Amino acid sequence: MSAERAPSELNEQEAKDELAHLAGVLGKANTEYHTDDAPRYSDADYDKLKRRNAEIESLFPELKRPDSPSDQVGAPVSAAFSKIEHKVRMLSLGNAFTDEDVIEFAARVRKYLGLRENDPIAFTAEPKIDGLSLSLRYENGTLIQAATRGDGQVGENVTANARTISDIPHFIKDAPKVLEVRGEVYMSHADFDALNAAQDSKGAKTFANPRNAAAGSLRQINAEITKQRPLLFFAYAWGDLSEPLAETQFGAIERLSAFGFSTNPLTRRHETVETLIEHYREIETQRATLGYDIDGVVYKVDDLTLQSRLGFRSTTPRWAIAHKFPAELAFTSLEAIEIQVGRTGALSPVARLKPVTVGGVVVSNATLHNADYIAGRDSKGEPIRDGRDLRVNDWVEIYRAGDVIPKVRDVDTSKRGPDSTPYEFPKTCPECGSDVVREDGDSVAYCSGGLICPAQAVEKLKHFVSRAAFDIDGLGAKQIEMFFDDEALPIKEPADIFTLQARDAANPIAKLKNRTGFGETSVNNLFDAINTKRKIPLNRLIFALGIRHVGETSGAMLARHYGSWDGFFTAMQYAAGKSGPAWDQLNDIDGVGSVMATALVDAFHTPNTRDAIERLVAELDVQDVAAPDTSGSKVAGKTVVFTGTLEKMTRAEAKARAESLGAKVSGSVSAKTDLVVAGPGAGSKAKKAESLGIELISEDDWLALITS
Repeated sequence: MSAERAPSELNEQEAKDELAHLAGVLGKANTEYHTDDAPRYSDADYDKLKRRNAEIESLFPELKRPDSPSDQVGAPVSAAFSKIEHKVRMLSLGNAFTDEDVIEFAARVRKYLGLRENDPIAFTAEPKIDGLSLSLRYENGTLIQAATRGDGQVGENVTANARTISDIPHFIKDAPKVLEVRGEVYMSHADFDALNAAQDSKGAKTFANPRNAAAGSLRQINAEITKQRPLLFFAYAWGDLSEPLAETQFGAIERLSAFGFSTNPLTRRHETVETLIEHYREIETQRATLGYDIDGVVYKVDDLTLQSRLGFRSTTPRWAIAHKFPAELAFTSLEAIEIQVGRTGALSPVARLKPVTVGGVVVSNATLHNADYIAGRDSKGEPIRDGRDLRVNDWVEIYRAGDVIPKVRDVDTSKRGPDSTPYEFPKTCPECGSDVVREDGDSVAYCSGGLICPAQAVEKLKHFVSRAAFDIDGLGAKQIEMFFDDEALPIKEPADIFTLQARDAANPIAKLKNRTGFGETSVNNLFDAINTKRKIPLNRLIFALGIRHVGETSGAMLARHYGSWDGFFTAMQYAAGKSGPAWDQLNDIDGVGSVMATALVDAFHTPNTRDAIERLVAELDVQDVAAPDTSGSKVAGKTVVFTGTLEKMTRAEAKARAESLGAKVSGSVSAKTDLVVAGPGAGSKAKKAESLGIELISEDDWLALITS
């Protein structure tokens, strides 16, 4: 994706692709955090991705997806629990990261309410507990159900588990007829250490941090296990009520305390933004001594009538915001730099550290991002850390971004020894020995091994059999994982799929039909499905190879240009030096460009990768792809841009129709654009077309043009 480029620099197709990518990444991150209690992303990294998604959506509102992360709260509930629908949605909070963000929040509140700068308005401030949100419903004073937040609308029924928490009363005297109390389940540092010690002594799984321990403990199927875990609960909000608790936020918290709930003693009421921020600083200095994890301070408009007037956005209240803390810091020794190869082939450097406690967690590894970060510069070559590079045995400053993922922030060069030498980033993949490539403008280096790199192999194979690629019936992602680890009949590269039947026949002992989940009929069906896909159109084969930047549309475009596998493969060989007629011809194909051309040539450059591709093609009957018949087409060879809302057809239909008539569809307007089709809501692209003197027509005019 275009992670290093500003959203304003993206064209429409790039924005669409990145929104799709972000929807997948953030959706998975929500599930990992809220459902699996096993987050991979730090709060800071998650917030950064979500902010980027929102920025792109604001620039390209017509591209906002139905599954937009901007409209999501939490994640779907686990199938292990029954469901409870919240009478009042449980929303998340917007975030502030600087004092300026807090000042802007207060200014937005005043503007929305029509208040002048000097009109009084009070806020409450309370620590933001890092735990698991829980809703408790009382009727006639009796606890009748407890639910997690889930996706904000539907949560998990954890009533039996919640009853085991000592901070949660089973009965409340003089309570409203209906009272839904909301708060956070958490675990103290001391209890967390004791729990992990007990788990370790039994050889059981230990927890990464108190938040994961609390969430995992509350969401046990067996409430007896929850009962044995030292869980605590802070109340700080409410949902469904039969009568108001008070006139103010602060008064309502006091009433919850009177009901017997634990409320945070650091909650305060303030009448100025300046004292809010002062209170934030006070809590920040006490953070290490509180005995439980917090990751910021929450500010809320105190007057509940004003809260009601302010209301909600789709996923957050307008009357509250979370002021996040900066990550915590510590110094330690950088003992080694190791390279990890990810499933996409990205080479990620990792710092191996002398273990140090940072924010209550023992840290021994930290991400180093990329080669530029180690060298003391950003992806544009500008210095970071004043240009100080990182070296083995350096004394480095560690911080935990979002209190989860440790990172190296700075280095103390005054402690650097005389034998220290700059780190050299590898030029070949440590997993497979293939060339390491890095594209212009990309901060990440990649292994070019692709199909033959063990670190990438499973994901590449899953892509190979995906619906838009070979789409082999009975051989999906689950089966690929099984065969990849199989000792008797392994599938390690695509050619292995097409030799599976012959290898099974030659195997006198471990026949596939005798294995669990298989039988003679199912095995024969699988072999038939594989053999059916030996005849494959060139465009699907090119896409199936999983070359970076080459999608379905690009695969079709390349197939139409080269026509045959021999023509395509030969051209990639001749273009290997990235110069000469074959290289120039590749770059001249509309829609290719230097980035895709480099990725294509690099994929065929490494002998091991090229050999794997040739072994695959030897098993196939690759079908030529003829260029579309564009005789009589008035748009053949023209570059067309669609902008605004199309009313007679979808954007995908318009693109497909234009391409079938020999036109190239672009996502951005440039001097190379021949025609802009503008529907209602057309904005900057239409203006740019006018400024460049490019023909601008309506959707009706477009339909008349291509049907006349």
